[in-house]
Amino acid sequence: MITTPAESDDRVLNALSFDIEDWFHMVDIEAVADPDKWSGFETIVEHRTDQILEICDQAGVRGTFFILGWIAEHYPALVKRIADAGHEIGTHSYWHRTVYSLDEDEFRKDIKRSIDCIHDAASCEVTSFRAPSFSITPGCEWAIDVLHDFDLQYDASLFPTPRGNGGYPCPREPHVFTDAPSGKGMPELPMSVMRIAGRKLAFSGGGYMRLLPNWLIRRGFNQLNAEGMPVVVYLHPRDFAPDSPRVPMSKSRHFKAYVGMASTAGKLDALLRDFRFGTCKEVLDRNLKSHEGEASCST
Repeated sequence: MITTPAESDDRVLNALSFDIEDWFHMVDIEAVADPDKWSGFETIVEHRTDQILEICDQAGVRGTFFILGWIAEHYPALVKRIADAGHEIGTHSYWHRTVYSLDEDEFRKDIKRSIDCIHDAASCEVTSFRAPSFSITPGCEWAIDVLHDFDLQYDASLFPTPRGNGGYPCPREPHVFTDAPSGKGMPELPMSVMRIAGRKLAFSGGGYMRLLPNWLIRRGFNQLNAEGMPVVVYLHPRDFAPDSPRVPMSKSRHFKAYVGMASTAGKLDALLRDFRFGTCKEVLDRNLKSHEGEASCST
């Protein structure tokens, strides 16, 4: 049964999130780049998302599900199952295109279509946005004003260290982003990075969690929580799918895409047992409330 975080538990509340897309929604892979072919591919999204829902239910934890509009349009019953289980719903865009590859009008149309599809599927509130591949990068600050125009409550798209398709020089902790052209502040929940050997290392989501050993992942949790900072976990249905279909790609990309898939469920189970989790909105609300009166963060 899903429960809300106990107020009497004084441990740091970490954010549990999932980007709901199918295995073929990969950026910069030619074999799956044509959306006209997507409906013809074998799908794993319903089965593996149901597995995620079961893991959350067994742990009694609610998370945030950033759902691709394309998924909501093609699998509306899946969106309803997520909403009916009490999880928070955000949008992950419609087409899973990088933000920096779009102009403002294209991005606006994409966000509107994604929100409309999610509403049509489950009549649920869409609270937030996470960009595909964390692709709000320097020069894309206009995207935050588009999110304001759709009354989204927060963003979870910034990756505070360089990475493929993403990276933005922002604080590691939850903060208010004020560098949009309008100057209007947007609560921001950036991806988590730990400090190790003088460098920033992501450890709590996607390929990072699949690749890294449990002891290093837990070191990251303990390090950030000791500083009073939440850890943001982000995973995809295909992270749980060692049977995911394969398509041609470079050897390095193949390794990143498929390493450690059989380990994901066990790693997540252990984290849910040993650390405290809630939705992204709960984490942001708690952290920003505790810092009321401090200056808003900007780059």
